[in-house]
Amino acid sequence: MLAKMTSKNQLTLPKAVTAAVESTDYFDVAVENGRIILTPVRVNRANGVRAKLAELGLTERDISDAIAWARTQRQHQFE
Repeated sequence: MLAKMTSKNQLTLPKAVTAAVESTDYFDVAVENGRIILTPVRVNRANGVRAKLAELGLTERDISDAIAWARTQRQHQFE
């Protein structure tokens, strides 16, 4: 099977190829020995959020404190 690269570096995978793998919107892309390897991936958004929190150095306590603060601010709006 052939896939043609467009002027925008995009490929359309043949239907037979996508039908042979689990339905997914994302692929991990790697290059090995001059070959492009596509591996279907399921994006777990919760893991992305956890990674961002870790990158920011936020702890579970920070999140709990922020929620508690937001709830008190909301209550004060209605008083």
